[in-house]
Amino acid sequence: MSDLQIQQALAALVPIGSTVLDLGCGDGAMLAHLQQTRSCTGYGIEIDDANLLACVKRGVNVIQLNLEEGLSMFEDASFDVVLQIDTLQHLRNAEVMLRETVRVGRVGIVAFPNFAHWPNRLSVLKGRMPVTRRLPYQWYDTPNIRVGTHADLGLLALANGLRVQDSFGLQEGEVVRWLPNLLAGTSVYKLSR
Repeated sequence: MSDLQIQQALAALVPIGSTVLDLGCGDGAMLAHLQQTRSCTGYGIEIDDANLLACVKRGVNVIQLNLEEGLSMFEDASFDVVLQIDTLQHLRNAEVMLRETVRVGRVGIVAFPNFAHWPNRLSVLKGRMPVTRRLPYQWYDTPNIRVGTHADLGLLALANGLRVQDSFGLQEGEVVRWLPNLLAGTSVYKLSR
């Protein structure tokens, strides 16, 4: 699944005109897309200098912040939607940031690579860590410090008292609702308090 396909599928979850906070926004492509196609406003959070510059060039408001330090600068329900797209698996404080996502936003949308996707399982059965389009790194150079599954995030959300408004997988541009833990390369959850 391409980044554009994931972007379009996730953008459809964001109500038109929403205020959005994008955690780990990268080069700002998602926020720029939401501004252009959904009339959204908001901010990205990013730590990388090159990505900050890319955001500014795209016309995306961005704040340089290390997510490991939390979101204490934001009040409860400061945004309609908080996005955490391909960010959670990079964080040491993943559980805290999941709770912060739904504290700062009325709704949190979390997406990450689903390690339980069947090609990944097959790779592990063969004795190797998976390398796929969705997980393109070798085990020794991956930026992912955590691997999780669609089912894992559901259990983590429930353990933290979060409400799952929706959950599904994405594969090759298609929404996967039947067996997403097995059949989808990307896991998506829409959460609230």
